[in-house]
Amino acid sequence: MTKEENLDLNKNTSKEKKENLEEEKKVDEQTKNSEDQKKIDEQVEKSPSEKLLETEDKLTRTLAEMENQRRRFEKEKEEAFEYGGFVFAKEALNLIDNLERSKQILENDETLKNSEALKKTLEHLKIINQDLISIFSKNNINSIDSLNKKLDPNYHQAMMEIEDDEKEPGTIVQEIQKGFTIGDRLLRPSLVGVSKKSGDKVQKDEENKENTNQK
Repeated sequence: MTKEENLDLNKNTSKEKKENLEEEKKVDEQTKNSEDQKKIDEQVEKSPSEKLLETEDKLTRTLAEMENQRRRFEKEKEEAFEYGGFVFAKEALNLIDNLERSKQILENDETLKNSEALKKTLEHLKIINQDLISIFSKNNINSIDSLNKKLDPNYHQAMMEIEDDEKEPGTIVQEIQKGFTIGDRLLRPSLVGVSKKSGDKVQKDEENKENTNQK
């Protein structure tokens, strides 16, 4: 093949490539135009009522998301407040404990017994204690009733057993430290002593039971 024939062949090949590229470009443009037209047709085909429903749906979704965010914020705020109030209330109970300890120390002081000074001091301590209890109550912090109640592990912690044949076993007969709740949560349990039957009473009950079974 001559040099001139090679040049002609190369020219024809380049021309064919160029034509193919132009053809592919036309096909791509036609496809894009078709898709754009399809989108336009879809928009045109939607009726006013359909557009209204679509807008209402978007608005409903947006409002629902805003409401969920508001609830999450309120819950987080309440939990933060409750936790802070819980910790503060628990620390504040030390005031009542210290007042009770001071009262017991003064009452057990032999040099102050039956004195006018002791009487007045105890009256002042009582007033302060009542004021603290009143403030706690206004903030939904309440003491737990314990004496003569059956032991409830949700609110009471037994520290000792005391022989008492007049009470049902498990009855609280002594309160060592008063317990408190804040709202429906336990702030701290009451430390208590509970009754149990004496050894003689247990032995008599067992003897009576054996006699009954023999009959």
